[in-house]
Amino acid sequence: MTYNDLLQHYFERSDALQNYWTLYVVVIGGLLAFSSIRKQGDMLTTLLVSILFGFFAFKNLDAIHDVTVQRFAVLESIKQLPATAKDTIASTLTPPEFAGVRTFHIASDVLTILALWSMERRRRKAGATH
Repeated sequence: MTYNDLLQHYFERSDALQNYWTLYVVVIGGLLAFSSIRKQGDMLTTLLVSILFGFFAFKNLDAIHDVTVQRFAVLESIKQLPATAKDTIASTLTPPEFAGVRTFHIASDVLTILALWSMERRRRKAGATH
């Protein structure tokens, strides 16, 4: 592959990664919106939504991992090319390590599930006072 091919592939993988994060944020927004408009408490629904979100989050993180590994592989291929002007651009390609990405994703997963259950608790308390 040429330098231009590798650089294009690197940014295609970056776009794919951005799409996974966008999907993740949209799903969280939808879940929280769904949960916030529910009027009646229903622990079974909250449990089911929490489990399904957990499955989605797991698969989303797996896809993010795969794309991250691909980005690092392409970056390594770029760095192995003979020294040229690519060194200027290659030095700016600094994808985050997956460990930090995983930690952020899992923390967001936990906070999302806590928010779902917090809203369920609030609905149950409001229903008990009426």
